[in-house]
Amino acid sequence: MSDIILKSADEIALMRTAGQLLAQVFAALDERVEVGSSTLELNDFVETYITDTLQARPASKGQYDYPYVLNSSVNEVVCHGIPSASKRLKQGDIVNIDITLEKNGFVADSSKMYLVGQTTPIARKLVDTCYEAMWQGIRCVRPGATTGDIGHAIQTYAEQRGYSVVREYCGHGIGREMHEKPDILHFGSPGVGIRLQAGMTFTIEPMINQGSHRTKTKKDGWTVVTRDKTLSAQWEHTVLVTEDGAEVLTLRDEERAAGV
Repeated sequence: MSDIILKSADEIALMRTAGQLLAQVFAALDERVEVGSSTLELNDFVETYITDTLQARPASKGQYDYPYVLNSSVNEVVCHGIPSASKRLKQGDIVNIDITLEKNGFVADSSKMYLVGQTTPIARKLVDTCYEAMWQGIRCVRPGATTGDIGHAIQTYAEQRGYSVVREYCGHGIGREMHEKPDILHFGSPGVGIRLQAGMTFTIEPMINQGSHRTKTKKDGWTVVTRDKTLSAQWEHTVLVTEDGAEVLTLRDEERAAGV
């Protein structure tokens, strides 16, 4: 626990601001993810919106020498998809857009799945299952629970519906740095792992595959794909452990309206 940074009330207020700004980015992006959009066009729009409209910093750009402000992971891409001018979204694609934002010294991190045009029921089911799996994990967050409780809830929900959970990538603590302790695995056993305390902030970001959980990284050194070329989905929120539960710092308006 000595490596885990508990946030003060003032720091939580700043993280809440960053999270709300990031939710605004997704709201602005929603109408731009469509058939024919290139993933680089989406990247450039987000960079301008974060820097010029929100007067914030796109935290992914330059992190680990990554040159873009977002990841755009289409269909069989599990995570870390690189924006490209030649990668145009097609009818029926599913795409995860993963964005980070820093404001006043604190980072927020979130991702959202988009269904492009008319998608198949099979693809939609995967996306919906992944979303609910994330929320199964979030609902476990409270003081005294463990990181294993979160992972177990996600894994159980996904596997009972015939999907697999990616093992190599996990959620993470977040605050002044994009990646802090603890790691949040999306599989595991109840009661195992780090015990949660009020003031902890971290991401929950399960990657759920249609087929095997096995992945591979392409030669570009970034793009991670399913080994069996089946579809993959991911959702992500930044979460605060409160005195009696959890607060989703990156909650979007449509989620708040739906009462999730």
